[in-house]
Amino acid sequence: MPITTINPASALEGRYPVTAPSLRFWLVPLLLSLLFGYALWQARALEVAPFAVPAPAEGAGDSALDRLLVPEFESRFASTGFHSHVHSSSIAPLPDGGLISVWFAGSREGAEDVNIRTSRYDPATQRWGEEFKLISRETTERVLQRDIRKLGNPVISLAPNGRLWLFYVSVSMGGWAGSAINAMHSDDGGDSWSAPRRLITSPFLNISTLVRNPPVFHRDGSMGLPVYHEFLGKFAEYLYLSPDGRILDKFRISSGNHSLQPAIVPLGGDSALALLRNAGVEHGKVLATYTRDRGRTWSEHVPVAPWNPDSAVAAIGEGDGHILVALNDIADGRFRLTLYQTDETLKNWRQVAVLDESPRPEEWVEPALFRDSLHRKYTAIAEDGEETPGMLAELQRHAEKRACRHGSCTFKYEYPTLIRAANGDFHMVYSWNNTLIKHVVFNHAWVEKG
Repeated sequence: MPITTINPASALEGRYPVTAPSLRFWLVPLLLSLLFGYALWQARALEVAPFAVPAPAEGAGDSALDRLLVPEFESRFASTGFHSHVHSSSIAPLPDGGLISVWFAGSREGAEDVNIRTSRYDPATQRWGEEFKLISRETTERVLQRDIRKLGNPVISLAPNGRLWLFYVSVSMGGWAGSAINAMHSDDGGDSWSAPRRLITSPFLNISTLVRNPPVFHRDGSMGLPVYHEFLGKFAEYLYLSPDGRILDKFRISSGNHSLQPAIVPLGGDSALALLRNAGVEHGKVLATYTRDRGRTWSEHVPVAPWNPDSAVAAIGEGDGHILVALNDIADGRFRLTLYQTDETLKNWRQVAVLDESPRPEEWVEPALFRDSLHRKYTAIAEDGEETPGMLAELQRHAEKRACRHGSCTFKYEYPTLIRAANGDFHMVYSWNNTLIKHVVFNHAWVEKG
């Protein structure tokens, strides 16, 4: 069934011309209202509910023994086209047992033709369907009645009440530092969606708030959305939202000019962990911080074991005191994506698997090796009967255009997102050479086997 949205033309009704008064009549009241609004924003003191840590159930149709003892791992592609630059994917379970993934796609990152695309996984056929456009820059612009230059970073998540949430970034001025976050929701498993709504995250201009990782949930159904800023600093924040998506409060996770894209793992009760992308030059390590008061305050962030070359990190709790972390564990580049297991103290790390890696331990390789490896990697996990010489040639042409410069090519496996389904399986999507969105699924037994 095609995805539909509320008719954006309805959002344009009721617009009337307004005559602007002279500067002296509005400047002082505007400044006073801004100061008053900021004081109210800072003075809010709402009760925050404890974190929810769902306990996954055993999968229907599988014996408990099989699910506990038999390691399972599969990989496939969630996207179906090669022509676009694809990036920043997210994934969520659906109420019917399927999956939905979203990402942004266009001629390049930050281009005006970038739109948010989606695909669904059918558990009966065990295949991803054809990708299609979910929301465009033009539709966002018409509904919000404001200039939109580009879109980016969609995040999708299923709330405990069955509502599907989509958050995505739009930019009206400047680069990513001029971003705002928009929200949409679906109450029928993604068949239809509400019109996009702009979240007001700051009383001053409402710019430079971005999202990358999925929200976590509190026991009363409220959400904690991890966001970050890139204007006059690089730091993370925690948006506390009501079950219907209204911003209730906002708390600072980190400060300074070197932390982005927080991934939050609830530890139960009042506690949670945030792992941060290290955008600084001092450590080159993943940054970690804890909250013990339900997200209100966070400890000073500290570097932990794995390397992090200024790249995105994904994390999720296993429910037994262990945490899975996916990241580019290399000093520089993004040509190897690794899955680790650690504990809540972050002092003990075990490499579970290298999920994707360049064919040799260098970031840059010659075009012939790039084409050959791309061919082998794609055909190894393509759906049966779908790969053709024409498709492979198209894949190689578009991937090489994005990945090769001056006679050298670089592999990129980046921006992972990790979730856990109701049957206990872990699902992860990530950007595969900015040409396809790759999906891997594995169970707890596979993690333990390593």
